[in-house]
Amino acid sequence: MKIKSIRAATVDLSPRPTTSPRVPKQPTDGFSSPMLRYPEFGRNRWNATWKRVAVVVTADDGTEGFGFTNHGEPVREVINGHFAPVLAGQDCLATEKHWDIMRRISAPYGSAGLASYAMSAVDIALWDLKGKILGRPVYELLGGPQKEAIECYASNTDLAYGTANSIEWFLELGFRAVKVFLREGPEGGIGAVRRTEELVAQTREQVGPDVEVMVDAWISLNVEHAVRLGEALRPYRIKWLEDCLLPEDMDGYQRVRDRLPGIVLASGEHWYTMQPFAHAAAKGLVDILQPDLAWCGGITSGQKIAHLAEAHGLTMIVHGGMNYPWGQHLSLAMPAIPMGERSEGVSPPGVPLEEMSLLPGTVPIRNGRVRPTDAPGLGLEISTEWLEARA
Repeated sequence: MKIKSIRAATVDLSPRPTTSPRVPKQPTDGFSSPMLRYPEFGRNRWNATWKRVAVVVTADDGTEGFGFTNHGEPVREVINGHFAPVLAGQDCLATEKHWDIMRRISAPYGSAGLASYAMSAVDIALWDLKGKILGRPVYELLGGPQKEAIECYASNTDLAYGTANSIEWFLELGFRAVKVFLREGPEGGIGAVRRTEELVAQTREQVGPDVEVMVDAWISLNVEHAVRLGEALRPYRIKWLEDCLLPEDMDGYQRVRDRLPGIVLASGEHWYTMQPFAHAAAKGLVDILQPDLAWCGGITSGQKIAHLAEAHGLTMIVHGGMNYPWGQHLSLAMPAIPMGERSEGVSPPGVPLEEMSLLPGTVPIRNGRVRPTDAPGLGLEISTEWLEARA
């Protein structure tokens, strides 16, 4: 079976919940970012406002596979203007070959960054198509289920309802691990360290001794601040400290690693394709690799990174992996992946998780665990008509 066509379009995948939150929104500046040193831009005004990208790969017989990623028009152009005409006519099932082709033809303008997002969406769509053609769920094509279900944690990315209120709701939903985000970075000095310690201490007190607490710095620190913060948080038994530095600063990660023995470090959502993960694993820079499958090169790339983690005695957790079927399928199959993240705000307090799914067919988390559908491919219950309505 050959690839007939590959098409990409920008879409709006905003959730459309019908239940009202049980607590009102409150003003918030959001969590920390690497742009805090330039307050004239505000917390969020510097963010790109591109929509999501949807990819449809169509086989000769009309079967369709669907994939998604971020960064709108630039990524759409890479797919439609470059990847699509090269891959048309190729074998639908040759996912390894297609991934290698996309990585090589994008090398002249950099296979990391925007090209990696484009690779991801096409690769995810190809795996969805492959499963549909073979009549099997993707996790079976990846080796079959390694676990009965995936243990999940909830990340408090939406601060608008108050962290304590959101954490309370996460516990009600059955999550046994939660992640909080820094509000400040090095610009706040010792006061920022103290206020972050207070946030983590309050969260630890709220969840008790048997719920894991993770801390995310969202690439906003420097080596000094990361070390001071890691030392300050030792009494609260955090499971890990995540994304301390800008993603390219591998030497900085080495210095943080050397100066924070005993603190579990995690990173990788802003690393692309295999090479940064291979370097970090070989040098022992972090303990947990965190690729985003819609950013790092897709399911094919994610599988390779999971094998890297296993070979180096590390673990891997897919960034935002439980938000979408592709993360669920890979996480169910890979021994190196012990748990999964539900992020993108999880859900406002009182709003059922199923109302926050962006893609029909995504299995919602129940009692802190999830297992993807056994439907062929990724189990997405969408069509080109559904996508066109959101284009």
